[in-house]
Amino acid sequence: MRILRKISLASLMALLVTFQSSCAPAKVRQYKVQVVKEYHHDETSYTQGLFFQGSHMIETTGQYGESTLRLVDLQTGKALKKFDFDRKYFLEGSVELNGNIYILTWQNKVAFIYDAKTLEYKQTYSYPREGWGLTTDGTDLIASDGSSRLYWLDGQFRQKKTITVKLNGRPVNQLNELEWIDGKIWANVYMTDMIVIIDPKTGTVEATVDCTGLLPRALRDEYTDVLNGIAYDPATKKTYLTGKYWKRLYEVRLIEKK
Repeated sequence: MRILRKISLASLMALLVTFQSSCAPAKVRQYKVQVVKEYHHDETSYTQGLFFQGSHMIETTGQYGESTLRLVDLQTGKALKKFDFDRKYFLEGSVELNGNIYILTWQNKVAFIYDAKTLEYKQTYSYPREGWGLTTDGTDLIASDGSSRLYWLDGQFRQKKTITVKLNGRPVNQLNELEWIDGKIWANVYMTDMIVIIDPKTGTVEATVDCTGLLPRALRDEYTDVLNGIAYDPATKKTYLTGKYWKRLYEVRLIEKK
């Protein structure tokens, strides 16, 4: 009986170790960015939303009296089309879904819909919270509000679900610009040089991206603001980063830190 009890205890300990290992949080990968290519970026753009529309980029810019919707040529950084908004609006994140461009506003409590092909206005919706970043998983809109939460919304901005983003078990606040890349959500952490890569099912941060020094001092001036602007081109599988009032936009690749 003693032998049986010892075997049972050993088996129990083995099971406990296996359980603890399975419950231990996965190691958060750490990356830095390497510049592949640089492009001109309009330094008057207070970049909020940034995404690809074919070979061009759509950019929404913020600030009262400066907010715009732009069709941007990647190679030159120039706006091929630009629509100015009333000075009472402060535009935020934007994304294309099902032929529509969805645009959030910061504190205006409204969201806009534009036609993705013509960039013509279609509709305005009321919006219940601050608008920050916006992306899509191809089915729903995914929005941030400056907290640690992300919201899944339908095409009429009705909430479907929400998750809390956590890094090593702690909420990550100030989530801002969002981009859906290869089944993960990339989120810029406002006022930092860090991007977090999030599992959309759990909210767990699986990796961090250190963008320190991406824009060199020589290209900064008194107006240069923070990192903000993530765009992924699914046709080329290339990722681009910029910031508010930055003079450059960068194609980057990730290099894992050792």
